[in-house]
Amino acid sequence: MIRIAGLAGIVWLLASGAFAQQADRPLLTGEKAFGDWKADRPGMRRLIRPRDLPSPRIGRLASNAPGLGDRPEGAMPIVPPGFSAELVASGIDNPRVVRVAPNGDLFVADSEANRIRVYRLAAGSAKPAEKSIFAEGLSQPYGIAFYPPGDKPQWIYVANSDSVVRFAYRDGDLEASGEPETIVEKIPASHHWTRDIAFSPDGKTLYLSVGSGSNVGEDMGARPKGGLEEWARSQPLGAAWGSEAGRADVLAFDPDGQNRRMVATGLRNCSGMTVQPATGALWCVVNERDELGDNVPFEYATAVKDGAFYGWPWYYIGSNEDPRHKGARPDLAGKVTVPDVLMQAHSAPLNIAFYEGGNFPADYKGDAFVALHGSWNRNVRSGYKVVRLKFKDGKPTGEYEDFATGFVISDDEVWGRPVGVAVAKDGALILTEDGNGTIWRITYGG
Repeated sequence: MIRIAGLAGIVWLLASGAFAQQADRPLLTGEKAFGDWKADRPGMRRLIRPRDLPSPRIGRLASNAPGLGDRPEGAMPIVPPGFSAELVASGIDNPRVVRVAPNGDLFVADSEANRIRVYRLAAGSAKPAEKSIFAEGLSQPYGIAFYPPGDKPQWIYVANSDSVVRFAYRDGDLEASGEPETIVEKIPASHHWTRDIAFSPDGKTLYLSVGSGSNVGEDMGARPKGGLEEWARSQPLGAAWGSEAGRADVLAFDPDGQNRRMVATGLRNCSGMTVQPATGALWCVVNERDELGDNVPFEYATAVKDGAFYGWPWYYIGSNEDPRHKGARPDLAGKVTVPDVLMQAHSAPLNIAFYEGGNFPADYKGDAFVALHGSWNRNVRSGYKVVRLKFKDGKPTGEYEDFATGFVISDDEVWGRPVGVAVAKDGALILTEDGNGTIWRITYGG
């Protein structure tokens, strides 16, 4: 991993800070919304619709993985006027999902270090008053959830790449008091390994996202055992088979791991899940497929409908057939659910959090924040930022705007790759990024 802090990066960051002061950006639609990192700044607004999809270009592989540079001195996320970002912690191996305990403690999945960290911040501050390793010896932990939902959870659930485990928990615990109990086992873990979890508001259902084992089902085989017609009759709509059986979907269980069932299929990699407070609906942010061009297909965030099929690997963004599977599943045409909010292709959304805090301006209430980890299969970079999804009366408008930018240093180098977003008990937004292993606290006002 190459880490270089350059003067050009610092100059660019300062210039971007000036741009961030410009408000009321015009709404970008159609091809104008397919920009790159140079156009990104707080307040930049985009609205992408299904009709905006360009034609696919088979085998269009732009391998443009970022070089990781050291965070330039003084560099921090660029946020809208009136907001400020403060560093909570740095030097973490691989901070991914962050979730907030009812007492306000921050639980962070340090995935590649196979541990869960805890940070207890001083009141009204980004400075940790206490920090600890809650548990270690895990297997690429990612999703974290408290059970039962509410003020007095008794368990912390952790989604490993290949299992879901839980630890006994009492309010304020900074270290696990015992060994983990396995709740769900034998989850396929190759390729997409980020497993997120969430509980339904009533606590009766544990949701688990399982990403695909490939880009577009290359190894699953042309037909399932017993034939396609029999498979379609006996399985949920759009369910994959072979090496992709039980993947690219959202599963549901009872809290004890029993009564496994499939909620939705065709979600290539739902890397982040949450429940919308206003409606109780489960939401996913999804990484779509590669090698069809710079702007095909769009990434997305969507409410997950029970029994719905979202297209992978045969279709995308509705009934747009993937040319690599041409004619393979005509029975599914017209049965693909179109996602709610479309985002730039290859932005890599990894986590989502709805804002119900009291620190930000009132018009943020009910909106959602999504962390975009950033592209590799695109000629010019997209992603590497946190965006705000706009909602009205609990429903998405389809529009999203840049909220936190400034993580890209140049065409060849980035210092930050946003992953986790969560709303702290005091209404601050907590952000993790795994490029330089930092955690940030974003607040509004003085």
